[in-house]
Amino acid sequence: MSRWKWALIAVAVVLVCVIAWRLIAHREAAGGGMGMRGGPGGGNDAPVPVTVVPVEQKDVAIYLSALGTVQALNTVTVNAQVAGQIRSINFNEGQEVKRGDTIAVIDPRTFQAAVDQAAAKKKQDEAQLIASKSTLARYTELIKRNFVAAQDLENQNQLVRQQEALVAADDAALTTAKTQLDYTKITAPIDGIAGIRQVDVGNLVTANSGTGIVVLTEVHPINVIFNLPEQDLEKVRTPDGADPLPVSALDRTDAHVIAEGTLKVIDNQIDTTTGTFKLKSEFQNEKNTLWPGQFVNVRVKVNTVEKGLVVPATAVQRGPDGSYAYVVQNDSTVKMAPLKLGDEAGDSTILVTSGLNLGDKVVTEGQFRLKPGSKVQALAPGQAAPPTSAAELDKLKQQNPAPQQQRGGRRRGGGG
Repeated sequence: MSRWKWALIAVAVVLVCVIAWRLIAHREAAGGGMGMRGGPGGGNDAPVPVTVVPVEQKDVAIYLSALGTVQALNTVTVNAQVAGQIRSINFNEGQEVKRGDTIAVIDPRTFQAAVDQAAAKKKQDEAQLIASKSTLARYTELIKRNFVAAQDLENQNQLVRQQEALVAADDAALTTAKTQLDYTKITAPIDGIAGIRQVDVGNLVTANSGTGIVVLTEVHPINVIFNLPEQDLEKVRTPDGADPLPVSALDRTDAHVIAEGTLKVIDNQIDTTTGTFKLKSEFQNEKNTLWPGQFVNVRVKVNTVEKGLVVPATAVQRGPDGSYAYVVQNDSTVKMAPLKLGDEAGDSTILVTSGLNLGDKVVTEGQFRLKPGSKVQALAPGQAAPPTSAAELDKLKQQNPAPQQQRGGRRRGGGG
């Protein structure tokens, strides 16, 4: 084989060795950088500042939550019961009215005339009845002397009974006329808040028209309707005679309780299309914090767990194998503790049924920088991490050089 071929082979071998050496050096440098940046086993790992709280033990109220709709206890559309012209409107829109308050007045003159006419007719028939009864009494005495025929006496008896019936009919007619006259004064059938009026003074209204005069809405007390899944049915059913379950209504942000009430009714069937059942709760609503048609978050207290272990909701993480939390150990490292959770405790905490012990310290902030075995600096909630000294900053810069410095170092290493 010629010399130039041997020379080419030697050059190729040298190139292969150089490339292999550079790859090995690059991997070692990358591995050392990861160890210095906080990987497990790194001798110079900087502790990660995290917020830590201890596991607490307390009585935990168990709630069921749902989205509810506020519904008025009663809603009445006030209609005229007789036809006529509106003479006056006696309420203000948005005003709270009491049962029996006058809402509006219809011109009563024609109805008053009907009452007077019925009263006059009754007096006329009563006068005729008195005369007929007097004649009947006279016939009764005369028939004893055979001065009156028996048929005349019987006819007079029939006349008295007919006139008594006429007087009774007059009583009914007079009552009807008075009722119609009373209908000209339209009164509130319930306590409630008046809505926007539908007619104005001077308008002609008809009996039981579709539009009505105003809608009254009763809001003291008031109801909230909501749905729960069918698996919660047994949790809300209480024995006969037991106190009703307490219900809280919260604002749309689910942050503030705006009303407290009780569970009133559980619907008698489950909706097969949705697998849910309907419930009705009642609130006194003294301050009008609930309004018909409003959407609120509903929370039903169904049970209380005594001496339950709770952690903040922010401490619970979700992974492929379920829920877990990072627990700080005595050597200031963390471990991953699998959890079994109960229900929400209602104050941004979660009931833990297994996986933690009383007094364990769980991480609530900073978990995204952790892995099992990471060194941590435990901070109380609201406590800021202490500032890094200049010496520590220089040490961190040496351990974690800038990307260009790292590339320059690798070039110098590769060239040397």
